[in-house]
Amino acid sequence: QVQLVESGGGLVQAGGSLRLSCQASGTIFAIKSMAWYRQAPGKERELVAVITSGTSTNYADSVKGRFTISRDNAKNTVYLQMNSLKREDTAVYYCHAEQWGSNYWGEGTRVTVAS
Repeated sequence: QVQLVESGGGLVQAGGSLRLSCQASGTIFAIKSMAWYRQAPGKERELVAVITSGTSTNYADSVKGRFTISRDNAKNTVYLQMNSLKREDTAVYYCHAEQWGSNYWGEGTRVTVAS
């Protein structure tokens, strides 16, 4: 089992920055990739960024150049640095991990961007 706990969400003005954290615990030695998803009100959950165990990264077009995903293996933590935030980035952000074919989700952290 994998437990994921997100933190770092909050209210920020447009153009501002936030850093989200996701700490993994439990049986985590076989996690291949971790990712951040988000779900805005009335919309489906979408992939924001993913990082593999080899630290390759991929981003949604909407956040490229503004968001950076990184991981600290010693702390079992994945980060999402979000810069130049826009109102359309408002959503609940979820951490995701995949291990042995099973998907694990955190409970989410809310990000609200005010204009």
